[in-house]
Amino acid sequence: MGTIKERVYEFCSEMGIKIRDFERACDLSNGYVSSMRTGFGHGKLNNVLSAYPNLNRDWLLYGEGEMLRPSVTVPTETQPRDDREMTDPNTKELRRNYEGTAEQENLPAGYKKLPLVTQTAVAGFGNANFVIHEADVKEYYVVPKFRYHQVDFMIEISGSSMYPKYNSGDVVACTILHDGAFIQWNKCHIVATREQGILCKRLMPGSTDDRLKMVSDNENYPPFEVPKEEITGIALVVGVIRLE
Repeated sequence: MGTIKERVYEFCSEMGIKIRDFERACDLSNGYVSSMRTGFGHGKLNNVLSAYPNLNRDWLLYGEGEMLRPSVTVPTETQPRDDREMTDPNTKELRRNYEGTAEQENLPAGYKKLPLVTQTAVAGFGNANFVIHEADVKEYYVVPKFRYHQVDFMIEISGSSMYPKYNSGDVVACTILHDGAFIQWNKCHIVATREQGILCKRLMPGSTDDRLKMVSDNENYPPFEVPKEEITGIALVVGVIRLE
């Protein structure tokens, strides 16, 4: 079965990631992996799974299952699809753009094109069958700094509630969280809600277990709570692109 350390090395080798870049992305000290004897503490494990949410937790800890878990669902030839997906050339084009090899896209190994999408397009990104269609993509970005992060989509910020951290018009890169246990408290997340649409807020525990507190950086916007049942998806913001 091997050890957790051996599986970390295997994951990094498979993904083309240098160990020092893995440690940096997971907020681990230099040499942490090579000196690891047993495994990750709870906080460090959350850092790893937040930085690489496509990494299967059970595989990492116990060697069970596949190394990678699915993130954004992109249609494949063997996946059940509705009639629109089966016949829509835009969907096939998105699959080529999103999952195309480096040779096809003339990109260096490890790079990929990241879709900038509309807020309407990501309203249901918490759904297990979530699909981004080509018609919903405004443009693609290739960002070298993001190649060691799992970026599922990019979206433009609107409003001033997160100023000065984010300005209206900034483009943020997002990693979908499939497990609420991996929320990083007091860090910025994109939250899809049924009543209020798409929100960009820092997340904190709510007054009860069934609620989350939404916190703005702009002091003119007071914090408020949202019932978890009203939330349809949560994504961690891992980077930003800003034009002056």
